[in-house]
Amino acid sequence: MTNLGIGLIGYAFMGAAHSQAWRSAPRFFDLPLDPAMTVLCGRNADAVQAAAGKLGWQETETDWRKLLTRDDVQVIDICTPGDSHAEIAIAALQAGKHVLCEKPLANTVAEAEAMTAAAEAARANGVRSMVGFTYRRVPAIGLARQLVAEGKLGTIRHVRAQYLQDWIADPEAPLSWRLDKEKAGSGALGDIGAHIIDLTQYITGDAITEVSGQLETFVKERPVAAEHSGLAGTAGAERGPVTVDDAAVFLARFASGALGVYEATRFATGRKNAIRIEINGSAGSLAFDFEDMNLLHYYDATEDARTAGFRRILATEAAHPYVEAWWPPGHLLGYEHGFTHQVVDLVTAIADGADPAPSFADGLRVQRVLAAVEASSASRQWQEIPE
Repeated sequence: MTNLGIGLIGYAFMGAAHSQAWRSAPRFFDLPLDPAMTVLCGRNADAVQAAAGKLGWQETETDWRKLLTRDDVQVIDICTPGDSHAEIAIAALQAGKHVLCEKPLANTVAEAEAMTAAAEAARANGVRSMVGFTYRRVPAIGLARQLVAEGKLGTIRHVRAQYLQDWIADPEAPLSWRLDKEKAGSGALGDIGAHIIDLTQYITGDAITEVSGQLETFVKERPVAAEHSGLAGTAGAERGPVTVDDAAVFLARFASGALGVYEATRFATGRKNAIRIEINGSAGSLAFDFEDMNLLHYYDATEDARTAGFRRILATEAAHPYVEAWWPPGHLLGYEHGFTHQVVDLVTAIADGADPAPSFADGLRVQRVLAAVEASSASRQWQEIPE
């Protein structure tokens, strides 16, 4: 088996999740290439060294550009804030490295367009790229896509999607890079709204064509975190502006004529990571909530009305997407498994010389929806999504 050297840039929340995936994928799945956790990159030498020891990486670097010149690195995995995605990804693709980039693809449409163009140029030379919308890899979501594709729901009429969190509902929660537009691009809209935009288009196989949205920032200033203020503790007396949205709501129309209702917020007190999707069609409905992620609820509208009702499907059978490599039926999967499945799909595509999905072009489509929602909020008018 041939090694596939991995260079991971970033070692915080997403870096840890990706590291676990690179470790576990070859141990549970029969991969055509063997991922080697070659080098972990971060700006702080001591911190990245400690993270490498904890997460299982062989070496460390503090300059991501050095990864592009290494013959033992074939894949660049980008887990940095959005403001660096375009620079790193384009340079890596031009250097002939396969790229996995966390979502959202970029901070702006222009950056996403440049990244997609670079991916297309690299593709001609056999270099592959993927954007990390990992919730696609939840078995229940994969099953939902299959049922829609098989026509089980008939004509899709309604799409409802929510992503609800409460991690900054406390107005004294300190500023972080995720609350800085220059680093993050947007707030709840891009960070979590991007997921439900991608998921609903993925499940339905349909594209959002126009939106009408509204953004809101409930807490305009927050304490500056200690690492930024130079003070001890979690936050100092200094306060700084929040430059992104706390919540986003929007209506959408799909190419098929289906109607969509979307909500993304970090202020839904009591909700930690609730991704709720319901799809209604002429012949049935589907419902999913990530806080009960192994379940898919399915309603068959063609059944006898006396006994018809939503069916609870526990998506842990070997016949369900990805599940066969894991545990016996009923033994539940968790958040981290989606990242492992992402590695499996990427490595398999690279070995097969195929294009992995979601592609940078898919990421660009989501970026255009995000931009249209933001523009609609500013103009208070419907916005069409460019082709």
